[in-house]
Amino acid sequence: MMLRPLRYVLTVADLKNFTRAAEVLHVSQPALSQQIRQLEGELGGQLFDRSGRTVSLTDFGRAYVDHAKQALAHLDAGRRALHDVRDLTRGLLRLAYTPTFAEYLIDPALRRFRAAHPAVAIELAAKSQEEIESALARDELDLGIGFTDVRSDEIHATPLFQERIALLVSKGHVLASRRGPIPAADLGAIPMTLLSPDFVVRQFADAWFRAHQIRPPVMVQANTLGTVLKLVKQGELASILPSAVMQEHEGLVSLAVSPGLPERTVALLARRNAYTTLAASAFTSVLLGLISDEGFTQR
Repeated sequence: MMLRPLRYVLTVADLKNFTRAAEVLHVSQPALSQQIRQLEGELGGQLFDRSGRTVSLTDFGRAYVDHAKQALAHLDAGRRALHDVRDLTRGLLRLAYTPTFAEYLIDPALRRFRAAHPAVAIELAAKSQEEIESALARDELDLGIGFTDVRSDEIHATPLFQERIALLVSKGHVLASRRGPIPAADLGAIPMTLLSPDFVVRQFADAWFRAHQIRPPVMVQANTLGTVLKLVKQGELASILPSAVMQEHEGLVSLAVSPGLPERTVALLARRNAYTTLAASAFTSVLLGLISDEGFTQR
């Protein structure tokens, strides 16, 4: 009962409208207004300025809302903790990852985790690194899989392995039997399919191309790794991708390039000093076991 007015206040503050807040909360507007006025009376100050077309927080309200958000976040963490049990016969794992991991890391990790803990529910999302960090900071995620170059001091990054980026072709490609590194300049004549520029791996590749003054013929660019891999497997196009995708996709060949393509450090991301659920701890153990078993380069 004591949590209800807190949620009412936060919803009105977010929507800036009592009518819409009442609809979202599935209560009548008079009941919503009464609860908030009662809370204002108990606090001894007005939380909202109701004089304009939209409702806005007063200085008093802004100060209170900041603490209310923190209080609800802690209480929600406590509720998740109560739902955890030692044998993980229930629980929830909230996990996000940058998109390229879907093709070689997420699927095998989830298969192992589901086999070991089938009763744990999983909320899974592919997000950019920036979105993962923001969601972790808001306590909307338990874990993220991204890279060590985090931007927020609120996020702790545990290095996992070095992700090598490689020139990949199908076994039927004309270069598949090439021996020895391919000079960087030769890539300017190799037709390619690449991920779209919003992917980090594409940004790494473009930076490498610029550094070596190369403009490869990009015949197709796509916003999903699965599409790029299908095009590579057809045999005519090459791509710049994490070499680890070969562990989940047969029929590919990794070609050495000189100078070498860049590497980046994959990391497990979490909010500093946050409560770690048993499900998150179990997934971390599964992930580390997979990395070790599959021969990823440990950091």
